[in-house]
Amino acid sequence: MLKKELGLLDIFCIASGAMISSGIFILPALAYAKTGPAMIISYILAGILILPAMLAQAELTTAMPKAGGVYFFIERSMGAPIGSIGGLASWFSLSFKSAFALVGIGIFATLINPGITEAQIKLIAVGCCLFFMFVNIIGVKQTGRFQIALVLSLIGILLLYILRGFLFIQPNRFTPFVPFGWVSVFATAGLVFVSFGGLTKISCVAEEVKNPGRNIPLGMFLAFCVVIILYAAVVFVTVGLLDSAQFSNSLVPLSLGASTFMGNPGGIILAIAALLAFISTANAGILTASRNSLAMSRDSLLPKIFERINARSKTPHFSIIFTTAFMIVVILFLSLENLVKTASTLMILLFMFVNLSLIIMRESKIQGYRPKFRSPLYPWVQILAILGYGFLIFEMGRVPLSITAIFISCGLAWYLLYARKRVNRQAAMVHVIERITARELVDATLPDELRGIIIERDEIVEDRFDHLIKKCEILDYEPPTAAMPTAESMFKIVANILSRRLEIDKKTLFDLFIEREKQTSTVIAPGLAIPHIIIKGVAKFDILIVRCKKGIIFPDTPQPVHTIFVLVGSRDERNFHLRALAAIAQIAQGKNFDKRWLDARNAEELRDIILLAERKRIGIK
Repeated sequence: MLKKELGLLDIFCIASGAMISSGIFILPALAYAKTGPAMIISYILAGILILPAMLAQAELTTAMPKAGGVYFFIERSMGAPIGSIGGLASWFSLSFKSAFALVGIGIFATLINPGITEAQIKLIAVGCCLFFMFVNIIGVKQTGRFQIALVLSLIGILLLYILRGFLFIQPNRFTPFVPFGWVSVFATAGLVFVSFGGLTKISCVAEEVKNPGRNIPLGMFLAFCVVIILYAAVVFVTVGLLDSAQFSNSLVPLSLGASTFMGNPGGIILAIAALLAFISTANAGILTASRNSLAMSRDSLLPKIFERINARSKTPHFSIIFTTAFMIVVILFLSLENLVKTASTLMILLFMFVNLSLIIMRESKIQGYRPKFRSPLYPWVQILAILGYGFLIFEMGRVPLSITAIFISCGLAWYLLYARKRVNRQAAMVHVIERITARELVDATLPDELRGIIIERDEIVEDRFDHLIKKCEILDYEPPTAAMPTAESMFKIVANILSRRLEIDKKTLFDLFIEREKQTSTVIAPGLAIPHIIIKGVAKFDILIVRCKKGIIFPDTPQPVHTIFVLVGSRDERNFHLRALAAIAQIAQGKNFDKRWLDARNAEELRDIILLAERKRIGIK
């Protein structure tokens, strides 16, 4: 298990550090050449386009805070074949984006020493890549601290640029505001869309986050708000500082803008900021990309060596080394232009998969799917996002589409040749199909895994009541006749089951149940009864649970009973008997308990409702 060492500030800095990169230091010049001053609106539109993916990932990550993030969601919702594509696509796009950032370090180094050659730029990038590899191997806590220092320094420099530069803005440089028409504004939004892609990287390290139900969505929202304001303010100030020819023809527009009001020192300060931005992106990229291969290895989609955890630092050292090696190959031998564009296409494809994953997980109605955050306006936001992202991919051009198709084919081939014979898991999609066809197709693999994830996420220490529920008999009672069954007929069945488990005569048990009901009704709330009896012996206690959708008639009770917890124990178990009653009362008072109870499809889903209910436990952290 990976260490949980990342807090809210770490989350904010990893997410924002992954966004403040080439999108603000290089892309504004390209965007301005296509759109003019209206590129400010393009950046805001691009931020709005990322919102559905952010909302979907916030929900899925709080439900399943596991290493691998996007890959894990896709695999568990749509199965191993699509999971193979999604995992490789996520790792591929993160690695190439980070490699591009490392090359950016070398490019900005030319501002300090214009005589640097292309080979030297690549060697600088390789050296930085190796440095970040060692930082990540040492430990995620050290990586998080390094990221905090980088991002806070970077935000400080950009705020200085905005506040000082605002005083030197020339309003005439904003006219004409839309020189190339509004169509160019929307097209440029697609170009700068990649600037916000790093926002969702945080889901890759969700397993290492403390209190993920709170810190992940809050950290993502804070990062989004801060970065979109920074982006809009920075490009606004830069447009007001530079004339059209200067802006369009510079790959370092912020450094050029700073030099107009702070001279050469200003240009150097912004060059340092750019270096910090590329460093933070590359560092976050190695951190998050390595977790994809770790998660895929855990699921047998990659060789087991990728899931090795360093005994001292508790980090996936081999995954980090392999990811670094791949990035070095890219830096040294490949042209990045089409590959970076393809990585952007794959990122958008992943966002489509993530929104589809959310729909599948919700519609599967698996009891163990319990996100701490829920995406609003479901399912319309997700449907519109899938259509919108599909349109963006189509508009990316023929080359990225062709390469993406080849990549998908290779992902499927890897699954068929390597992973298919090693994987035997059912995805949430099977649960959706089962609901539609009303056929029993599912097993307990995914629900059991989700239950384990919730126990880990909420740091639950299971108590004796939990262990009894795991082993107890659950009777999903469907009476053979159309008439509503009576408590007496139900007690006969219950006595028969418990007599085998407790080795007590069934008539004795039946008589005790009837006598207890004559003394006082055990119906404690509308639809809920807790028959409980004392038996002879020592250290004996058992629970039997009954669900009857039609309802059972209890004496002197007007409403039918759908939920019955039967408690049987010896006198020496009296204290635990009372604790069990208190636990059941808390569970039955939980939000939407009655609806979940009646909607559950089988006994195992009924068991999960009880095991995953929020209640006070002895030993909870």
